[in-house]
Amino acid sequence: MEIPEMTPANVVVALACVMVARPILAGLKQTVVFFASLTGRQQSRIEKYNDMHSDETTGLDGRNEDYTTLVDSYYDLATDFYEWGWGSSFHFATRFSFEDFRQSILRHEYYLAGKLKVSPESHILDCGCGIGGPARNIHRFTGAKVTAVTLNQAQVNRGNALCRKEGVAGGVQLVQADFMKLPFPDNHFDGVFAIESTCHAPDRIGVYKEILRVLKPGGTFACYEWCLTDEYDAQDAAHRKIKKDIEVGDGLPDIVHTSVCTAALKKVGFEVSEARDVALDEGLHIEDGAPWYKPLTPSWNPFDWPRFQFNPVMFRLMPVILGFFELIRVVPKGTTNTQVMLQAGGIGCAGGGLTGCFTPMWLMVGTKKDKGRK
Repeated sequence: MEIPEMTPANVVVALACVMVARPILAGLKQTVVFFASLTGRQQSRIEKYNDMHSDETTGLDGRNEDYTTLVDSYYDLATDFYEWGWGSSFHFATRFSFEDFRQSILRHEYYLAGKLKVSPESHILDCGCGIGGPARNIHRFTGAKVTAVTLNQAQVNRGNALCRKEGVAGGVQLVQADFMKLPFPDNHFDGVFAIESTCHAPDRIGVYKEILRVLKPGGTFACYEWCLTDEYDAQDAAHRKIKKDIEVGDGLPDIVHTSVCTAALKKVGFEVSEARDVALDEGLHIEDGAPWYKPLTPSWNPFDWPRFQFNPVMFRLMPVILGFFELIRVVPKGTTNTQVMLQAGGIGCAGGGLTGCFTPMWLMVGTKKDKGRK
């Protein structure tokens, strides 16, 4: 067999093929792992979950009363999809001009961690941790020991497995717990952070009060909250639909205005030093970058994931593809309805970002009063 001549053009073509093949193979491997992770137990909860978000059958009072079932069911359904399509850090971030997606996620976490003013000798709490992506990253960034809580046991199992895999099990531990009833003594942690998680609470005062209780005097709580902004108009049908799509697609009992969260933080006793919408930050590096909701807007580029699934063709095709996989039992029954629910939530978030009526990054920083400090 004749060996092709080694020319600059051939070298360029070969390198291009390798560059294209690597992400495709990585994506296929990740997709196979994702399909293998789906279980009938998880996906069978979609009908119950949808019933809970029906205002006719359950309503807001019912969702608030049974928030643990709502949130636990949601993350049984969503966690595998999130990790497959987004990574191990389940949150948004504005992308600066010099960053890729992964770098923007890390910088967003590090910025919040910097507000805690902790050291490697500190012990901090991640209040609503998912599978522990931010907890592991912030542990590596600060050196502090991190205890992380989530309501969902499957997330605890997955997160602790990733801690062992990444070699940080000695510094990060996930625990199954309800952040409305934290299983820790008073004045226990040097700092507490929450990234887009306390929005799942049925009552902001209740969850902030628990955080204040377990925080040491002089310690800091810093969080990013999901909130409605001043741009939200309850009389606008489009805004109401955006709000409902986000609630249904993201396991929320209700979304409240930024002022409600800030007032609740002050009411329980925090000294609030900062309360602002990070999504509104300005600067050339931001204007030349991408807003937080960009990954949820449509794209025709098949390598631009998850944006590719939101273009008109893929939006209609994905349920058909998953429906076929359900039919031949590659994935369990209910997978299609779960994907449709999550996709609607993504579109709601994108709509909230485009209209400015919703933000996932209302930054609040509060300190627990130290009564012994003059």
